[in-house]
Amino acid sequence: MVKIPDKRIRAALLRDRLTEAMTTARSNQTALARDIGVDRSTISQLLKDKGARLPNAHLVAACAQVLGVSTDWLLGLSERPENAADLLANALTLTEAPRALVDEQIFNWHREAEGYKIRYVPPALPDVLKTRDMLEWEYGPHLGKTTEQAINASEDRLNWMRASQSDYEIALPLFELAAFAEGSGYYAGLSADIRHTQLEVMAELAETLYPRLRVTLYDARRLYSAPLTIFGPLLAVLYIGRNYIAFRDKDRLAVLTSHFDHLVREATVTARDLPAHLRGLARTI
Repeated sequence: MVKIPDKRIRAALLRDRLTEAMTTARSNQTALARDIGVDRSTISQLLKDKGARLPNAHLVAACAQVLGVSTDWLLGLSERPENAADLLANALTLTEAPRALVDEQIFNWHREAEGYKIRYVPPALPDVLKTRDMLEWEYGPHLGKTTEQAINASEDRLNWMRASQSDYEIALPLFELAAFAEGSGYYAGLSADIRHTQLEVMAELAETLYPRLRVTLYDARRLYSAPLTIFGPLLAVLYIGRNYIAFRDKDRLAVLTSHFDHLVREATVTARDLPAHLRGLARTI
């Protein structure tokens, strides 16, 4: 059950928050009264009254609308001053997702969350674990003549991510690595040498960076996940192709974090077993 504050406490909080909102909005009693269509004395009495009386709902709502805050915040029912529209805008954003090695938006999110655990379900093999030859094969058709320049520019960022204070937990479907080893599907046309070297490099990184880097494999016949990154307790980002959908509210973060943790708990290949699994795949090439 939600504990409702005493009316006297709520009235005092309303006066304090109304004064704070007016200061933030660079308003005053005269301007606020004019904007909401009441006498200045109404606002003055509201701010000076030391009793437990609360103004009517219409007056509180009008003040909140003019000052750009929420009614709940003025009344002490919320600790967030933003109105509903602003809360929604801050809680969910849609940004462009360019075809790039490490685009600016993703890199900024990684820097923002440095020191927190990063949970990641990539759309394919994670760029941070790829060899240079693999990056050239994958991004060359999209970046054209700027491929070499783009890879050189991205290496510093990839190295920063590898050396950051964040722990990385990555969940991949089993079929992704199986298709990679076979050179089928998305990886059709990728040479055997590149595939073999890539698997060996991934195995080495999985060993040397453990436990700061944990990569697990789940069976997509039993479980499914869209591409997803969870930046600690700060935000979660879904990748839909041309765009990222980013969530910052606690409820959605909790749901998506629970989803990722379920993938790890149900993993067919654990992080400790991954190096051996990768080397086994390399031997089949």
